Amino acid sequence: MDVFGLLGNPVGHSLSPPMHEAAYDELDLEARYVTFEPAVDDIEAAIDGAAALGIAGVNVTIPFKRDVLEVVEPDDLASRIGAVNTIDFTGAGAPTGHNTDAAGALRALSDHDVAVDGARAVVVGAGGAGRAISFGLADAGATVEIANRTESTAHDLASEVSGATGHGLEDLETLLADADVLVNATSVGMEADATPVPADALHGDLAVMDAVYRPLETRLLSDAASAGATTVDGAWMLLYQGVEAFELWTGETAPVAAMNDALRSRL
Repeated sequence: MDVFGLLGNPVGHSLSPPMHEAAYDELDLEARYVTFEPAVDDIEAAIDGAAALGIAGVNVTIPFKRDVLEVVEPDDLASRIGAVNTIDFTGAGAPTGHNTDAAGALRALSDHDVAVDGARAVVVGAGGAGRAISFGLADAGATVEIANRTESTAHDLASEVSGATGHGLEDLETLLADADVLVNATSVGMEADATPVPADALHGDLAVMDAVYRPLETRLLSDAASAGATTVDGAWMLLYQGVEAFELWTGETAPVAAMNDALRSRL
């Protein structure tokens, strides 16, 4: 039996176990997905222990996504993003680190028929999710404009992302006037009925994705729908980052519908 899992602290809230277990059941795979909660200073020992125990792969979440870069062999994308959220132990040599958040965002957009190549994309937020999404969009051919509350942080990220520019939030109305894609990569809208984007800046030619998945319909998505925009809720990105990890580990085509049903039944 193959064992996969999640490393984080805390992990009790995670929706990854039901998603992955649903995939194993759908494909009749002899596999299980479990959670691990090492102490915040013990990530290196946790990775060594997972390798020694023959665990096939783990996802990685807060607070370990950056720390594990030092104890795995990250691929090029994970190195550029500066974070690993998926580790594969099945190859020869050191475990390899990957970041499936970028691909998860792109697959979520593609699932809603949103073209990225050649698009003008505005990413709000320059933290971990914003970094992954910005690199993913740029690699897929989009022109990326990053808006952040601390403008200097947006400029710092833009200097690393091919062709990107950095801005403060006050530039959003101007940036969105000719934009094709908008992604909220902040947590605004999770704890309160709030949005980082002025409603009157939204328009019907936009595709709007919110990385927040609790609630599924954020204020931003409600405003976007009212403006006639295409909307993509945060559960789609969460789903597809998990799909990417599943396919990386198993070599199987993920049963997306089963994973999606398992995820949304718990939201």
